[in-house]
Amino acid sequence: MPQGRQERGFTLIELLIVVAIIGIIAAIAIPSLLRARISANESAAIGDIRTVISAQAAYHSTNGGWYEGNLSCLVAPFSGCIPNYPSNSPTFLDSQLVSLLPKSGYSRSFAPGTVPPGISTATQSPTSATSYVYWATPTSPGQSGVRGFAGDSSGALCFSADGNTAATTGSVLLLFGDPTCNILQ
Repeated sequence: MPQGRQERGFTLIELLIVVAIIGIIAAIAIPSLLRARISANESAAIGDIRTVISAQAAYHSTNGGWYEGNLSCLVAPFSGCIPNYPSNSPTFLDSQLVSLLPKSGYSRSFAPGTVPPGISTATQSPTSATSYVYWATPTSPGQSGVRGFAGDSSGALCFSADGNTAATTGSVLLLFGDPTCNILQ
């Protein structure tokens, strides 16, 4: 090494300043990332409920004016659900939503309404229902999602601002007059 030249590294103060800057950047970025994840989870839950509402509406047309009380019939309507439904015809819903397993930070649940009187099992599903409700609630309220959601046979989608299950009476959403069930615009 030539004389007069000194090797110099970082001082402890310089390293502490860099660590402090990284800490400040992380303190700013992490809450934004958590909010973005919550927003994405809520959007996925809303999309899934809208998919179930659309699938039930299409099934309603095919099943003689009744909804389906057994979600697995929306995946395989030709397996004894709708009589004479061709096996090469389209299905109504994918198995992921029918399984009711947690997805995107939300737990799912489903409740059919009453069985309609006078079902003709020759042309309609024996598990037909007059109505239904499909719920999505955060698996970890405040972390995986902030709001709870529900959709029903009226086609309305409602949310609870506190992450609890959106209010229902039986299998019909309380669309008006209940402060825990706000219609999603």
